[in-house]
Amino acid sequence: MKFIVSSTGLFSHLQAISRVINSKNSLPILDCFLLELTDGTLSITASDNETTLTTSIETNEHDGNGRLAVNSKTILDALKEIPEQPLSFEVNENMEIMVKYLNGKYSLMGQNADEYPQTTALGSNAVHVTLGAPILLNGITRSLFATADDELRPVMNGVYFDITTEDITFVASDGHKLVRNKTFKSRGNEKAAFILPKKPATLLKNLLPKEMGDVQIDFDDRNAVFTLENYSMTCRLIEGRYPNYNSVIPNDNPFKATIDRLAFMSALKRVSVFSSAASSLIKLHLDANSIQISGQDIDFSTSAEETLMCQYDGNSMSIGFKSTFLIDILNNISSQEVVLELKDAARAGVIVPVEQDAEEDLLMLLMPMMLND
Repeated sequence: MKFIVSSTGLFSHLQAISRVINSKNSLPILDCFLLELTDGTLSITASDNETTLTTSIETNEHDGNGRLAVNSKTILDALKEIPEQPLSFEVNENMEIMVKYLNGKYSLMGQNADEYPQTTALGSNAVHVTLGAPILLNGITRSLFATADDELRPVMNGVYFDITTEDITFVASDGHKLVRNKTFKSRGNEKAAFILPKKPATLLKNLLPKEMGDVQIDFDDRNAVFTLENYSMTCRLIEGRYPNYNSVIPNDNPFKATIDRLAFMSALKRVSVFSSAASSLIKLHLDANSIQISGQDIDFSTSAEETLMCQYDGNSMSIGFKSTFLIDILNNISSQEVVLELKDAARAGVIVPVEQDAEEDLLMLLMPMMLND
């Protein structure tokens, strides 16, 4: 088979899907890209046996159809330094690949494509949902940081998609922090849910910024297929029952402080330098229209405190949080001001943006830490 294709077009597609490939694979064929030429369209696939990404590129000229596997590192490194120009690929019966470009040529060996693992088809009970690419990107980006790395509770290691006929909610939690991002811009035809593992969620986060149209999601009990404008991703889902996340969110929080998000985050970063390296504990003390942030490390006799102005007219109270988690949460909210809602020092703190889209409901929650005093 022969085909001619743009060098930068091919390289950008290969690079985008190469993130699926693991550095060490149990099957040697998974170190390769699968190339399939059908009627002038070149389909390229990368897989780690659990997640498979496919993209396609139109060829400028072609002769014949065929499929073969080629080592991903070799072809990526070879194409990286070639400026925009047509590349001519010729493959013979012995799987020898000749790549010709303006001033030279490469010769490399391909592998038999029959060994490449096939993706499993979805069952007849598959559920179908359509989401705008920016909505899916926003949902994943806001929640991905809160996922866990917990071997004992694998359901916590992904983003939970809770689909109803009125809205879609993205949820992630590691037991310390929780994100609930509800969007009313999309909805399902029926009540359904699935848990998307961290790796495919991260891959989507990297692919979606360049996508503009809708994303089709089809899923059954075990697998999901995400169909984007330029890519298709099939992945294994995390099996199991996600905990009832609504039950841990406290509803009636009498103490509410409105704080400038960036000022709060900067103060936390400064004060946390002087908190205990082991616990990262910082203390927040709320008083009339002010919040005092303090941290100390008794072992090294270091401490810091800073006071910020805020809108608060409740009783004076103190609560402890892990500074790294609180900074993470504030980093993943985009509004200028946030509301910190508290009940008492032993209950979770709720953080919500002051300004948010009318069709969105974002809430973040952080469990407190015990104060020593």
